[in-house]
Amino acid sequence: MSHRRLVASATILAAGISLIPGLAHAADPAPAKGHGLEAPDVEQDLAEARGSKTFSSPADRTKSARTAKAAGSAQAQAADPGYKVGLKAETTSAHGIALTSEVTAESGQSLYVTIDWGDQGSTDGYNAPGSGVATNQHTYAEVGTYVITVNVADAATGTSVKNSVTVTTDGSEFTPYNPTRLLDTRDGTGAPEAAKVAPYGSARVKVGGYGTIPAGVTAVALNVTVTNTNSGGHVTAFAAGTTRPTTSNLNYEPGQTVPNLVIVPVGADGYVELYNGGWESVDLIADVTGYFTRSAASGYTAIDPSRHVDTRTGLGVRKGQIAGYGTFSATISGAGYVPFGATAVALNVTVTNPKDAGHLTVYPSGKAAPTSSNLNFSGGQTIANSVIVPIGADGKIKIRNGSWKGTDVIIDVVGYYSPTSQAAYVPFQPYRRIDTRDPNLWKYGPLQGRWYIYMKLSTAYPSVKAFVMNTTVTNPKDTGFLAVAPDPNSKEAYDGGWAVAPGSPSSSTLNFTPGKTVPNLVQASTGNNGIVDVFNESDRNIDVIVDVFGVYDDF
Repeated sequence: MSHRRLVASATILAAGISLIPGLAHAADPAPAKGHGLEAPDVEQDLAEARGSKTFSSPADRTKSARTAKAAGSAQAQAADPGYKVGLKAETTSAHGIALTSEVTAESGQSLYVTIDWGDQGSTDGYNAPGSGVATNQHTYAEVGTYVITVNVADAATGTSVKNSVTVTTDGSEFTPYNPTRLLDTRDGTGAPEAAKVAPYGSARVKVGGYGTIPAGVTAVALNVTVTNTNSGGHVTAFAAGTTRPTTSNLNYEPGQTVPNLVIVPVGADGYVELYNGGWESVDLIADVTGYFTRSAASGYTAIDPSRHVDTRTGLGVRKGQIAGYGTFSATISGAGYVPFGATAVALNVTVTNPKDAGHLTVYPSGKAAPTSSNLNFSGGQTIANSVIVPIGADGKIKIRNGSWKGTDVIIDVVGYYSPTSQAAYVPFQPYRRIDTRDPNLWKYGPLQGRWYIYMKLSTAYPSVKAFVMNTTVTNPKDTGFLAVAPDPNSKEAYDGGWAVAPGSPSSSTLNFTPGKTVPNLVQASTGNNGIVDVFNESDRNIDVIVDVFGVYDDF
């Protein structure tokens, strides 16, 4: 069967965060079975990147606990009742733990093992005929740290022993933070002095312990901007004290000001590093909009992209461009798929048809406009950026045009955070999944115009509800946009050769023009089938890069 070519969209649509089922290795852009191009198996890559944490308490930590029945008996006088239990726990998901209990006892001794999971009286139990190993699974309703206690009892002698192990779930939940500037190397905010970041040098950003952000945060949402560039390069955000990954968060060219949202792990010392991978020095700016901790806060719910505001048509706002230095409000809570009680919202925000250079700031209603910005633009440019913003007490957000002249603004809602949302974030060491320039990851060259890639991402991981990744288009030969969307087909449909062609996407992840490199963060729903499509919505070739940072995971 021949490869399906996609119908061109007449208008470049808004871009930003797109809901997609994850990441994948690049696929063969030659005719293939079904209606798409199958990528190599990538779920093992996900398993290796994600890994798991282990916790243990060896058998020699077992404590005896004799009962009244054994009082005065020979067993009561013994220092050790003769059996022990060793514990090893391993994280299995954002909320899940697998506990392995190894009982050492005399052959044929009849024992009963009780597991107290440490959360509101949840217990499991089983019979143990002497020595043996058993594994039990448990899912915590809330992320956090728990003490698991295992009691082993011998009813015949009236004796028992116990051992405990402290575990911490993998998942972290989100707390929104009023947009605040943490770093600006132009004026020395958050830096030792006002000075550019040297080539191949890093700027350190204090997160844990800043303001009301607690120590011990696991990850942070930052809007990072590079400006005053004199050559090309890239910026990589990573946890201080860890090995810098080979991935990038934003790419820049001489004279460009480029913003991009990053969700990045925080180092043990509370800092994030921003690495300048360019030949010349640059200025860096970082604005915080929220943080993640291993404690109950707000989980994430990904939704299908929903257009919420379009000044070109009057959707959600008065029709017509937002005037220079003008501000408008948009109702979020209770509108569309975002419920009342949501604490923050994930958006695609696009500026198009601007009459002059400027920036856009998105912030919660009821708060003063911050000095931070979410995206920067030049006259005539169409540019998008992902935004996570707290929702005001009245259920609204505000958008300010920081330009002398008017511009059109498009907003798509793609997800929200709330106390009732179950998906918690699990960050891991970032890794590069796709690079069409790199023959080790993709040997077929650039992605052709109007072609798409399908990638099986999370079909074996039903607990994964969304991915966090960065998409970049480079070396584009034409104007267009990159679209990332869930595939309507199942793994079985592709494997069986009866998959149907996906429809042309209705929204974009990022917009590009010839010769320009454009990045954007993607917060990605796994959809119904765990398969993602990446579409080149232009008439000519592009190179595509995908870097993966973590997953949203529930039960």
